[in-house]
Amino acid sequence: MPLTADAAADGAPASVRTRDAVYRPSHPLDLRRTVGMLRRGPGDPTMLFDGPVIWRALRTREGSATLALRQTEGEVHATAWGPGADEALDRLPALCGADDDPQGFDPSHHPLIAEVARRSPGIRLARTGEVFDALACAILEQKVTGLEAFRAWRLLVTKYGQRAPGPTPRPMYTAPTHTEWRAIPSWDWHRAGVQPPQSRTIVRTASRGDSVSRALLAAESGEDRDRVLTSLPGIGLWTSAETRIRALGDPDAVSVGDYHLAHEVGHVLTGHRTDDDGMLELLAPWAGHRQRVIRLIFASGISEARRGPRLSPEDNRNR
Repeated sequence: MPLTADAAADGAPASVRTRDAVYRPSHPLDLRRTVGMLRRGPGDPTMLFDGPVIWRALRTREGSATLALRQTEGEVHATAWGPGADEALDRLPALCGADDDPQGFDPSHHPLIAEVARRSPGIRLARTGEVFDALACAILEQKVTGLEAFRAWRLLVTKYGQRAPGPTPRPMYTAPTHTEWRAIPSWDWHRAGVQPPQSRTIVRTASRGDSVSRALLAAESGEDRDRVLTSLPGIGLWTSAETRIRALGDPDAVSVGDYHLAHEVGHVLTGHRTDDDGMLELLAPWAGHRQRVIRLIFASGISEARRGPRLSPEDNRNR
């Protein structure tokens, strides 16, 4: 069995019950690069790196849970706390890229991609299954800097999420439920620096959260997934792609419209900047695996030197 589990404290209340499991992937796995990309900034209240341990706070159908993951040779040792501990462990293989199928991926179309793929076979595409959490996070990141989006996520999740169970190194929180997102008052959106169009989009989408999640999980192609998400007001192709990447581990999602992505892809693959159309043309040989190529591009460590001033965060809290 690739995942073996046992109950370490069966007599404890569900809220503090501990479960342990060992996952033995059948594929090479770099846990930090696979799961770590889900973290939204160093202050993310749902995710924490503590030395060799990766901590995640999440919601399940049974309630909140906390996961602590540590990789050893060929194994991932996991401990889960809380009423959702069993489901959190059930999700562990997908989180570690077990559902990621690289069949048909040919890195030889570009020598750098071939070299990075050879050096880093353990980079997998994580699938969380947490559709609305990924969608809300992506909406917060629309048209703002990463620092602004990470700050808003931290403030809102800490205030309106649920305290994560277990002995976390610092207080951690699960993302709010659909109902909790809808209950956030306008002044707290404002204090978090979230613009009205983004807050309205999250609130509107939260009213349909369960149906959106079911429809997205049932969709079989990238086009169908985009249709599900972009049918919602305020959600375009960039937000759809970001949601597909985090929630579904979609190997072909490309965040068209990103402020930096096309420049980075063009720089790494050709030595020159390009725009979205140029990026899609460069990635066309890897159709079906374009997100996989983007992950390898970032793993290469090659980055375009910054030109001109950085985009400054805008503070609207006192307006």
